[in-house]
Amino acid sequence: MVNKSKLKVTLITGRTIEQGVSKEHGKSSIEYMESVAVCYMDPQDLKKLGIKDGTNVEVSTNFGSVVVKAVKSMRTPHPGVIFIPYGPWANAIVDPETHGLGMPSFKGIPAEVTPAPDKPILTLNELLKAQFGKCSNESC
Repeated sequence: MVNKSKLKVTLITGRTIEQGVSKEHGKSSIEYMESVAVCYMDPQDLKKLGIKDGTNVEVSTNFGSVVVKAVKSMRTPHPGVIFIPYGPWANAIVDPETHGLGMPSFKGIPAEVTPAPDKPILTLNELLKAQFGKCSNESC
C-alpha cells in the first residue's frame, strides 16, 4: 500500500551522462524523456514514502510541480536530497528568476515528494503545453 504522505527534501539538478547521450536522439524522443523525467532518491526515502523504484512521484516546489519516475540512487547515502537531471521536467519546478546571472539556481531548492502512481508523466509536448500553452512542434 502506498503511503500518501509528503517527504520534504532538497532538490538538486545537474547534468548526467544518460541525459547527454539521449539528447542525441532528440528532445522529443522517448529516450530523452526516460533519461530526464526521473527523480533519483535515496533508498531510505523511497521506503519512507512506501514506494518502490520506478513508481511515479510528484515533486513540488514554490515554483510548480511535475510528475517524474522515482529511481533508486546508486550514489548513497543522501537522505532528504533528490536529483533531477537538467531538462524540461526540472525546469518546470525551479525558480525562473536568474538574479542578473542569466541562469536560474538549480541547486538547493526546497521541495516535497508525494507518491503519484496513478498520475502520468507528461510527454515533452504535454509538459510544454501545460507550462506555456504551446508545444515544441506542430504535432500536438
